[in-house]
Amino acid sequence: QVQLVESGGGLAQAGESLRLSCVASGSIVSIESMRWHRQAPGKQREFVAGITDGGSTVYADSAKGRFTISRDNAKHTVWLQIDSLNPEDTAVYYCSAVDVRTEREEYREVWGQGTLVTVSS
Repeated sequence: QVQLVESGGGLAQAGESLRLSCVASGSIVSIESMRWHRQAPGKQREFVAGITDGGSTVYADSAKGRFTISRDNAKHTVWLQIDSLNPEDTAVYYCSAVDVRTEREEYREVWGQGTLVTVSS
């Protein structure tokens, strides 16, 4: 069973930075892509950023400039650095792992439970 656990969320002031972490566990052999998504109150979940095992990154237009995604393949960990936070960044942030191979199974996409980021003005 593959599990993803996010951390690093919390309450922040506008203008501050946060670094979110997501660790995948479960006899993992490889993860093709790791992604961050967010769901603001009353809104649908949206893609934020993604990174492949080769290091290629992609960002939503709304994330370009202030968000930085990075990962450590050996540790099955992905981070999301958010700079210059503003109240519109308030959301539950989820990570997902795409095309996960374990010693026994393969998973198309696995999701974490999310971590709440609240930004006050």
